[in-house]
Amino acid sequence: MRAYPAARIRNVGLFSHGGAGKTSLAEAMLFVTGAVNRLGKTLDGNTVSDFDPDEVKRQSSINLSVLPIEYRDTKINVLDAPGYFEFVGDMVSAMRVVDLAIILVDAHSGVQVGSDQMWKAARRAGIPTIVVVNKMDQENASFDQLVEQMRADWGNAVTPILVPMGSERAFRGVVNVLSSKAYTFGSPGTGEFQEGEAPPELAADIERYRDMLIEEAVETDDDLTMKYLEGEEITPDELRQGLRAGVLSGTIAPVVASSALNVVGVQQLLDEIVELGPSPLERPETATVPRSDDQVELRGDESGPLAALVFKTLADPFVGKLSYFRVYSGSLRSDSQVVNARTGHNERIGQLFFVRGKDQKPTDHVGAGDIGAVAKLAETFTGDTLSSPDRPLALEGISFPAPSYTVAVLPRTKGDLDKMGTALHRMIEEDPTLHLGREAASGETLVSGMGESHIQIMADRMQRKFGVGVETKLPSVPYRETITTATVSEYKHKKQTGGHGQYGHVILNIEPNQEQEFEFRETIVGGAVPKNYFAAIEKGIQEAIQEGPVAGYPVVNVRVTLTDGSYHSVDSSDMAFKLAASQAFRKGAAEARPTLLEPIMSVTVTVPDQFTGEVMSDLNGKRARVEGMEPSGDGMTTVRAQVPLAEIQRYSSDLRAITQGRGSFTMEFSHYEQVPPHLSQQIVEAARARREEATASR
Repeated sequence: MRAYPAARIRNVGLFSHGGAGKTSLAEAMLFVTGAVNRLGKTLDGNTVSDFDPDEVKRQSSINLSVLPIEYRDTKINVLDAPGYFEFVGDMVSAMRVVDLAIILVDAHSGVQVGSDQMWKAARRAGIPTIVVVNKMDQENASFDQLVEQMRADWGNAVTPILVPMGSERAFRGVVNVLSSKAYTFGSPGTGEFQEGEAPPELAADIERYRDMLIEEAVETDDDLTMKYLEGEEITPDELRQGLRAGVLSGTIAPVVASSALNVVGVQQLLDEIVELGPSPLERPETATVPRSDDQVELRGDESGPLAALVFKTLADPFVGKLSYFRVYSGSLRSDSQVVNARTGHNERIGQLFFVRGKDQKPTDHVGAGDIGAVAKLAETFTGDTLSSPDRPLALEGISFPAPSYTVAVLPRTKGDLDKMGTALHRMIEEDPTLHLGREAASGETLVSGMGESHIQIMADRMQRKFGVGVETKLPSVPYRETITTATVSEYKHKKQTGGHGQYGHVILNIEPNQEQEFEFRETIVGGAVPKNYFAAIEKGIQEAIQEGPVAGYPVVNVRVTLTDGSYHSVDSSDMAFKLAASQAFRKGAAEARPTLLEPIMSVTVTVPDQFTGEVMSDLNGKRARVEGMEPSGDGMTTVRAQVPLAEIQRYSSDLRAITQGRGSFTMEFSHYEQVPPHLSQQIVEAARARREEATASR
């Protein structure tokens, strides 16, 4: 594949709800341009795009694939993004680096939540958009009804340009409403067609859609608007220019009918991508000079300063990390030195590649506007900018959504334990929507992601790529304990064993303390306990608070004051006072009306208005305290609530089911509260059972 100037490059992303046919469309594009000589199919597991074993197994995309094709002296980098929200990280990455978003809508199912979300994301990002109504050959496919729905939901920017001839089994081709040219396709799956005039029975529909297109196109230019209002004839070239200007500005989103599986309308879509899609030259990018406020505008100039954004990282057990990047300015060359703008450290660039699916073709350089890959970057991760050491530049990174589902990860064998940490870090490098943590009290390794399937696929990949077997479970809720009344506790540790004995005697005042988790004081008078033992006493108390009297959870919000005690000039030691303090605290905490605390999370839920009632009802069933509701004015409502963590560990799945995938939420720790009495006993019994099981397994 030869190098192309930025003016002849199109970076195009395929986005939609899962199952709308993105991968089938990508395969059809590869086929009609001659990049492959066989049409791959998702159901057969032989597509260029879905090459990962997990994708073949699930028959759906879970990774972002880069698929460059050459058509009409233009290089089109097609980015096939996953369609299911749990793999949103790759959707976000693709949306960051494309210049044209193609939103697929299933003609059979209508506008589904994923396609709606991708449309809104593209509009927020200001990315020009083409809408593909796919599967026009399926039952109940109605192009006219779907256009009405999209215009009602998305506005009048949605404007058909390639409309279908027939539908369902009678779907046989498409008509260009500007030229009235008809493209009638022959045998399904061949992509072969004949060009002719539009059939007379479609004349009224074509005229209606053409008027719709003209009304939008003339608004892009004042002269065209005047000609239109004065009834003058607008030439096809003028309409084409107005249409392209509308696409670039976002005021027009052309709609194309197709059947990707049968390769109908695909070549006509490619023509529109070449003619209407922006080149990198038309989508300038702003970079920042690190550690300053200076900004530089980049316009896809190969002679300009180097700025390349890494938008995806793959963890390969054999070649290490493979980093996908887009060059926004300058040229990245093999066997060169660059600087990572985030770290300030140099990186050596080895062999560069153009990637198509899993295939890698070596190249000596990747020019401005193009997309390539490089292996074995030491300190560079997704979202980092590579630039010239003598002129560092930082592009805007990639903002990934916060994870919403957390599990505890356990190794299956001791051999897996030894390798689990390294494998988990490689998974985190590959997928920025995965977060790694640890719960100190339980010792559990925690992994957070976007949902159950997301975490399960991570576990499958660890096994396949690194030979590490893991199991997952819901994390233990990090309960705490506290006391509700003050008490005085005394303990004397005295032991005679021949020779030096052990002697430590303390009197502790133990009381609740809402200002701090733990505070130690001393009010010793007259040297009843020498100062050199204070540190050992405090250490003994701190060890004791790790296991409370109710269910063995750490004790918080206590103040302990050493008020008195005694010592022996020979037998006293740090160890003796440490043991005395530990036992005194345990004894006193058990007498101070201890209680169980649970973590309370601040939760913000954003849902379509029609689901607000169901969401509120569900939250109430989860012991939530709803603090407020805020309609946003765009058909969405934000609900703010405080909810016990124990009730919402699976909330990502629950909310998706309630809102048909249209709801989203964030949560963060707020505070601890007492567990209701009717639940406290269940938690205590479960904790006791776990301790007995752990003891028996030793």
